[in-house]
Amino acid sequence: MRVLCISDHRDPILYSSRIRERFADIDLMLSAGDLELEYYCFLVSSLNKPLAFVFGNHHLNRLPDYRKKLRDPFGGHSELRTHYLKPSFGSTYVGGKIKTLSGVIVAGLGGSRKYNDGLNQFTEFGMFRLIVRMMPRLLLNRVFHGRYLDILLTHAAPWGLGDDVDPCHRGFKVFLWFMRVFKPAYLVHGHVHLYNLNARRRTAYHDTTVVNAYDHTIIEVETRDTRSKPASDAFTGRLQ
Repeated sequence: MRVLCISDHRDPILYSSRIRERFADIDLMLSAGDLELEYYCFLVSSLNKPLAFVFGNHHLNRLPDYRKKLRDPFGGHSELRTHYLKPSFGSTYVGGKIKTLSGVIVAGLGGSRKYNDGLNQFTEFGMFRLIVRMMPRLLLNRVFHGRYLDILLTHAAPWGLGDDVDPCHRGFKVFLWFMRVFKPAYLVHGHVHLYNLNARRRTAYHDTTVVNAYDHTIIEVETRDTRSKPASDAFTGRLQ
């Protein structure tokens, strides 16, 4: 399964009339945030493949009618959902959710580390609370599919793995715990821009490959239910 991952910058290689020639073998698309919904519309309509996305830390500031009252993206705001997701066509918002797309189990955690009073920013505990809400579904996936998930899609990076030293771009320590316990094949994030073509894009952490999706990158995902160990060792691990 070939998955096109994007984030933060509208890539001219993708935003091109030759996109069908260059990416005809793509099965699924994932966006780690801070891209326009109209861009998703272009990608979905061009490649005719599903796209899942989370919001970054800048997305919601571009929604002036709602930015003062919106804290949990789309939480209970049906008018916002209808108005802003309509032009995304075929894209699936997975923030705080778990979805199966083209046989790939994807969990989404958008936003960044809290560094000012902006929208979609979280403390470590706030991000942990979002993970706790997803845990029942993760455990059910382990029972019925033999694995918790395939990909964790985030905007921010994990602490010390592809993040940066400034308060805005520091990663989440709780993502490290998540990878140790739930063992996704990939954690795909954005937020940290890679301006140097030689910059390191992938890092290994236990059973997970951490990937920075800035501009675009492609990953290969094994979707067979036999990838994980038997469910007998289901939930072991402590938050550190």
